[in-house]
Amino acid sequence: MKSRVQEIAERINMSYDEFMGEMRKLGCSMPTSLKIWRGEYEHFKDFSDNNLQLSNLRKAAVVLKVVTGTLLTR
Repeated sequence: MKSRVQEIAERINMSYDEFMGEMRKLGCSMPTSLKIWRGEYEHFKDFSDNNLQLSNLRKAAVVLKVVTGTLLTR
């Protein structure tokens, strides 16, 4: 099953390597970028404004050119 990030990346024709490279440019570590790609953040229920996971999702939203809420809803 594809993660929400993978679905959006597929829709805009962005490969895994492109996504990872763009996330790295924004300062996201490789392991964290991989977790976001796999959708592991989807298991978190309580995000706060200062939450590190939410910060990384904002970076993914920038890379995918969507609003952060798009990554959270299913």
